[in-house]
Amino acid sequence: MKKIVTLNIIVLFFAFTLNAQSFVAKPDKSELIWTGKKIAGKHYGNIDLTEGSFVLDNNKISEGLFVIDITSISNEDLEGDMNDKLVGHLKSDDFFSVDKHPTAVLKINSSTQLINGKATVKGELTIKGTTHPIEFEGNKIGNVFKATVTVDRTKYGIRYGSGKFFENLGDNMIDDNFILEVTLVTEQE
Repeated sequence: MKKIVTLNIIVLFFAFTLNAQSFVAKPDKSELIWTGKKIAGKHYGNIDLTEGSFVLDNNKISEGLFVIDITSISNEDLEGDMNDKLVGHLKSDDFFSVDKHPTAVLKINSSTQLINGKATVKGELTIKGTTHPIEFEGNKIGNVFKATVTVDRTKYGIRYGSGKFFENLGDNMIDDNFILEVTLVTEQE
């Protein structure tokens, strides 16, 4: 009887292990595009992924961790001095404080089951040392995972130009939300 119980435990372990798939992001092939809006227009650019991985278990994401290199933030819609000024401002204490907080971290806690390649993903996003829950829709196409993530920057202490905290900003008001369009190219471990 003891042998049967042990055998059943081993079979269950292997069944669980066979259903779980680990994926590792390829930072050099993945892309994170940010977009920030203001009254008079918008700006957009890139941020580099340092590393990332997640586990797909029974067609659900059961866990994951992604590290984003905020020091790599760039702008793609301006040139010359205007570009340098904007990127410098984004790296300053008014925005991301990259000297003190060079990375942001997204921890994935769970997802709904992937149906037609789509699932709702839940996790925690840490920016500038502050962590808040976040939820977004993820799309799986082969080993490529895509998501559009809306982030309320004011939750992370980024209040510069926010109409919630400052009056009479006029054309200088900046939308509290910024968008990250994520394309993760992964390989299965």
